[in-house]
Amino acid sequence: MNIIVAFAKSEDAQKLKSILSRGGYDGGVICTSGVQALSAMDDLGSGVIICGYRLSDMLYSELLEDLPAYFKMIMIASTNKAPTETESDNFVYLPTPLQRTDLFSTLNIMIEGVRRAKKKAKERRMQRSDADKKVIEQAKALLMDRHHMTEPEAHKYLQKCAMDSGTDMLETAEMIISLTNI
Repeated sequence: MNIIVAFAKSEDAQKLKSILSRGGYDGGVICTSGVQALSAMDDLGSGVIICGYRLSDMLYSELLEDLPAYFKMIMIASTNKAPTETESDNFVYLPTPLQRTDLFSTLNIMIEGVRRAKKKAKERRMQRSDADKKVIEQAKALLMDRHHMTEPEAHKYLQKCAMDSGTDMLETAEMIISLTNI
């Protein structure tokens, strides 16, 4: 899982990355600004960002507002910087001095939350409506009729065409139907 460590001072980020590495979390990306962190999040797509109260160009709260869908945030700061609003399921505040066990258990929970969210999104994408299923069945029927394929062969052909063209099966089925109606 992707981890971004974002602190205004690169020495602080390096120390935390070292602690994470000793705990079995390798490959963290270090950032000192919110812009760098947002860019890293866009590149990585999902994960957890661990940050301080203030980065070189913005506060954690500004970064939290722009947090991508598949990212969660752990903010580490002294108790006098504790957030007053923590109503978000993608945000956790940990006070300093920080215990490693607290950090690692919180990180594990956040990582699992990101994995679960991605899995649910994938399942939603995989569920097809009756209309979508009908279009795919129609395309398979055309392939079976015109190219003398069996149903499994037509299904496999649709899957392969979808993968090769970088589209989903529904789009591929719609293309096949539109091409055979020309």
